[in-house]
Amino acid sequence: MTKEKSRGNILSKFGTVIALILLCVILAILTPNFLKVSNLMNVLKQTAVNAIIATGMLVCLITGGIDLSVGANAVTVTCLIGLLHTRGVSNVFVLVAAALACGTFIGYINGSLLTKLRLPHPFVSTLGMKNILAGVALLLVNSKMVSGFGPGISWLGSASLFTSGSFPGVPASFLLVIIVFVLMQIFLTKTPLGRSIYSVGGNREAARLSGINSDNVLTFAYTLSGFMCAIAGIILIGRGGIANGANAIQPYDTDAIAACIIGGASFAGGKGDMKGTMIGSLIIAVLRNGLTLLAASGAIQNVVIGSVIILAVYIDVVRERLEAERLRLASK
Repeated sequence: MTKEKSRGNILSKFGTVIALILLCVILAILTPNFLKVSNLMNVLKQTAVNAIIATGMLVCLITGGIDLSVGANAVTVTCLIGLLHTRGVSNVFVLVAAALACGTFIGYINGSLLTKLRLPHPFVSTLGMKNILAGVALLLVNSKMVSGFGPGISWLGSASLFTSGSFPGVPASFLLVIIVFVLMQIFLTKTPLGRSIYSVGGNREAARLSGINSDNVLTFAYTLSGFMCAIAGIILIGRGGIANGANAIQPYDTDAIAACIIGGASFAGGKGDMKGTMIGSLIIAVLRNGLTLLAASGAIQNVVIGSVIILAVYIDVVRERLEAERLRLASK
């Protein structure tokens, strides 16, 4: 193997990790507060929502699709919890069950719109669903902010474990992220359904000829994305302490897409894994945290994050081009 190929393989496997380390080094130089333990734990807490949403987004991207309604779905879940809270429902099991059912059902609708109505691309259906949910979220809470949630439903997003002395503890939400990512990695790589998801994204016609029901796989993918949005919504309740329908316009969807693409997923489908998505989620969280510490305005933060998303898409395009060239040369 030539040195050029060796370096290429190293960058391909560890490029995102190297980028994360370099970003942390730069921020540590620019602001000494970045490396404080309390701030690092805050980064992990900020990572949790995007990482959970990105889990579902990754599955959709692997199928060659996309889910633009993820952020609005998560916020709608928080607003449903807010509505139940105002109606006197305080049982945490009822609230969690309602949240999970709501987010999962929305995901199922997204999948059904794609497979039953035969819409040309999930961009259309999920964009429409995003706008619908933005209105539904406001209607659920009557365009008001709901607060005062009990410790039960707020625990996941606010609690920290393994606290000791000056150590603030590890956010419970991030520990959940690790568990979810491990389970999803096993699911995607070790189970027939997980491998079917890659097959459908890689070549839908070949998957059909091999006996895979693509419609069922796609419906499952978007339903799973909705389920992950519900978990993210529960975390949001604890992290922010409010249910606010106006938050449906927050860039949860773009952050999740960026995390997946940075982590190695492709808009062409058939690629991506949980390890890369985790690193991508951490990069987005570190970047947002660093910009906040540097007192960057909201406008500057939007410019930087938008540039990162464009760069991530460009990297995906270049990666696909190089892979196609490699396959062409190998076939000669």
